[in-house]
Amino acid sequence: MTNASRREFLRRAAAISAATGSGALPFAMNLAAMNAASAQAADYKAIVCLFLHGGNDSANMVLPTDTASWQAYTAVRGTGSDPIALRAPGTPADGSATAGSPAALGGVLPIVPGFTAFPDNASRTFALHPSMGEAASLFAQGRLAVVANAGPLVMPVTKAEVRARSKPLPSKLGSHNDQQSTWQALAPEGAQAGWGGRLGDLLASANGNTAFTAISLSGNAVFLSGDAVHQFQVANGGAVPIEGTTGALFGSYTAPAAYRALLTQGNVPETQANLIAREYAAIAKRNVDQGAAFNAAYQTGAVIAGTKYMHPVTKTLTANPLADQLRSVARMVSARANMGVRRQVFFVGLGGFDTHDWQNAAHANLMARLSHAIGTFDDALGALGLRDQVTLFTASEFGRTFATNGDGTDHGWGAHHFVHGGAVKGGEIYGRFPQVGLNHDDETGSGTFLPQVSVEQLGATLGRWFGASESALDLVFPNLRNFRRDLGFMR
Repeated sequence: MTNASRREFLRRAAAISAATGSGALPFAMNLAAMNAASAQAADYKAIVCLFLHGGNDSANMVLPTDTASWQAYTAVRGTGSDPIALRAPGTPADGSATAGSPAALGGVLPIVPGFTAFPDNASRTFALHPSMGEAASLFAQGRLAVVANAGPLVMPVTKAEVRARSKPLPSKLGSHNDQQSTWQALAPEGAQAGWGGRLGDLLASANGNTAFTAISLSGNAVFLSGDAVHQFQVANGGAVPIEGTTGALFGSYTAPAAYRALLTQGNVPETQANLIAREYAAIAKRNVDQGAAFNAAYQTGAVIAGTKYMHPVTKTLTANPLADQLRSVARMVSARANMGVRRQVFFVGLGGFDTHDWQNAAHANLMARLSHAIGTFDDALGALGLRDQVTLFTASEFGRTFATNGDGTDHGWGAHHFVHGGAVKGGEIYGRFPQVGLNHDDETGSGTFLPQVSVEQLGATLGRWFGASESALDLVFPNLRNFRRDLGFMR
């Protein structure tokens, strides 16, 4: 371990102790070995969490298309006032049909998994939503994988055990806020630290500037909060400033400088005796100083041209804010040397997935935006020669019911997710793909998928690639001991 890394470890251990009390010391001290190894690493790696807010209907994102599965699919989803069943592979788009409807979209896009990861899936065929051309191409090129039927779990559980409540289950299933928190922090709303931030805690000693270890481009996210790592928020290509400290304040362009001085001067003990005011001033000063440092480093990053996607309903080329977020991530990655980082965790987000009603048009557009964003991100990383260093995964608080409510779907549990990157063993489906339809052992009612892969398994597989030791993974993911530790989708 370098002297600088030793100092950083001791500083962070002291910070954890001061912030959370002596109970945090075992966690802090167990990071020592991990920090020593990571500090010597000369490589760069980043994890990107792409959160789909609202609960993505992944049963219309990744679909089994073998005869038995397709018959069950159409029997359940082909009913209601506005049926949500997509069309079979090879079905031509009907230009006279309602825009965004399954008929107008045409058939689902076949994908051909290798079936070496989970041979049990080999008796079936699969496809992606018809709006996901970029994702289907990346799957074929081996840079996109599917993790089937993942969700929050304490331990493996069967349908009978769920109904009997004979094994512990995650708290408050079906609640948006709580399940968003559980995916991000392994506990319901109120959790203080997420597993992305805690992976950042493990590896921050590899960074010359720890301030830029965890970065959100989609607001405050508990996923990025660590015991010592603080999330850094970015929007519109720059650091998010304290309101009033930039631009004009009360119509004056000189007032912000005076306001910044007022906010930050209290961190000097002789000017502010009140401890709360002093701490607030220290945080404000950190925001101002780090914001200036970030903006300077960001300007050195590669400028990546934006592209538009074809809106499946309006049939017009449309700007994609999610793609803009990922372009900014790529630019930050290209500026990693000037930011002084070797390990980073990012958070980006896309909303609108709570599709209880009018799902056809809404979900088709969301799938198009998601696929386009991942495709343009892949292009950007390829142009920078950094595909192998950055891994993206999707997350969402829950999947949705397989049963339709007439024109939409309701809150579910398990869902399928993507993992993307040059280090991903793509072109595969990881985890046993569930049966479709109703009244079988893979669902708990209304076609709510019972997860077979836990969030912690997915996170630990990423964390191991990121550089975390097995003992450190057990600290970050306390239920990992109950599951297969590595899903195998990373090289």
